[in-house]
Amino acid sequence: MSDQGSLVVVADVEALAETAAARIVELLFPVLAEQPRATLAVSGGTTPLPAYQRLALISRGLGWDRIDLYFADERCVAPDDRESNYGQVTKRLLPPLLPEAPILFRMRGELPDAEAAAREYEAVLPDRLDLIVLGVGEDGHTASLFPGSKGLGERERRVLAVDSPKPPSRRLTLAPRAIHEARELIVLAAGPAKAEAVALARSAATDPIRCPARLARRGTWIVDREAAALIGGQRARSD
Repeated sequence: MSDQGSLVVVADVEALAETAAARIVELLFPVLAEQPRATLAVSGGTTPLPAYQRLALISRGLGWDRIDLYFADERCVAPDDRESNYGQVTKRLLPPLLPEAPILFRMRGELPDAEAAAREYEAVLPDRLDLIVLGVGEDGHTASLFPGSKGLGERERRVLAVDSPKPPSRRLTLAPRAIHEARELIVLAAGPAKAEAVALARSAATDPIRCPARLARRGTWIVDREAAALIGGQRARSD
């Protein structure tokens, strides 16, 4: 895949969820055909969550019991907290899959020492994730890598404890290295408030320090028409 990746523009958030779910299945099938297990890292957030609901409905028989499920980031809260990515994702994805469920590897955001939690997760993270699903914030952040974050300059670590300008302020996140080394990336964005960030991230001239989502430019970007409105000179495939 080129550094530019691919851009899929869909009509609305419903079509985005459908298209994203189908793309996740499309990417995981060949991995499971080639190797005993596949690794998938997911993000929370308003745009990815409906895609997981749809994914649960269309992916029975995929072989979820052969998938290791990781998280792209987590808020430093208890797993039953309403802000927990683990809680949000599992509530939407897991119940329809049972008893064919993935093995879960959650970030223990509730630990009092966030740095220790990051190193603990780094120790269980595979050398290379097969697929990471990411969202994009209005400010251009992805996972919990925010504009100007010191973590954007990290080259060795694969999981970091970071501070967020948005509450909850303390978070765990995959580092740029883990994103760079992933086999495949899917990036989801919807709504007019994301349009500027999407356009910046899709531009080769953008510095990831300014727009961290630029780190995932090589992935498959699935965005609705409103989020794609400011992309200039891009060839998009509309579904």
